Amino acid sequence: MPVQTSPADLTITARPLHMDRDAQTPRWWLNGDPYGTAVMNALSLTFPDGERFFIQAVRRFEGDCPPALRAQVRAFVQQEGAHTREHIAFNALTERSGYDVTEAMAFVEARIGLARSRPAIAQLAATVALEHFTAAFAHALLSRPELLKDAPPELARLWRWHSIEEIEHKAVAYDVFMHAISGLSPLKRWAFRRRAMILSTLLFTKTVRVTARMLLKQDGITGLRARWGLFRWLWLKPGLYRMILGDYLTFYRPGFHPWQTDDRALIAEAEAGLAMAA
Repeated sequence: MPVQTSPADLTITARPLHMDRDAQTPRWWLNGDPYGTAVMNALSLTFPDGERFFIQAVRRFEGDCPPALRAQVRAFVQQEGAHTREHIAFNALTERSGYDVTEAMAFVEARIGLARSRPAIAQLAATVALEHFTAAFAHALLSRPELLKDAPPELARLWRWHSIEEIEHKAVAYDVFMHAISGLSPLKRWAFRRRAMILSTLLFTKTVRVTARMLLKQDGITGLRARWGLFRWLWLKPGLYRMILGDYLTFYRPGFHPWQTDDRALIAEAEAGLAMAA
């Protein structure tokens, strides 16, 4: 059976977007919900350092890749660099909304520091796992308009733009990783990425949970109330983790490849909506 690869006609394009640095946004900008707002703000706090980590992890192995994949890596770097820039701006809006993000950012940096202490191939494996997470989140945000329905247009546009590009480059790190470990047996390759996903899931979900609670504490929401509110938003209503669970679990299949789900039609539809909103 041939190994699944990214579509031969796939184009990865860095799209220009610069959010309004002076946008006035409500403190609970996501549909007036403190829990959803805390989760999305927590995610954004991980992006600048996290995406720099992804870029570095992939570029270490770029030189050994075939030319077509090297070109995709360059496009991936452009997209992730723009995401870093815009989420720094988004995080500044979070601060202007009245949140002190110092403690949360220190926690994020310490967690990513743990990942950076791992061998280069393990860092690449973690990048593959976390890119799968971000692609699953992106698919949910684009396919479930209700998640952003009452968000300020400027912020909804940022998250939809980011989601489009996360789906578009969702296999770049994966293809680089599979090329880097091509000398291993299929069973060892599967075991390697499965272990990376388990460890990355524990790291990522704890980071989001802890940083979201740090933000909620500043709204006077603590203890069991904060824990239950986050659980309800993530698993029940709207249930972001529940929405992505099926996509997430596909990663554990032997023979998995990100483009076994071809969601370029979703990208095209979202991109048309983005252009109309600009």
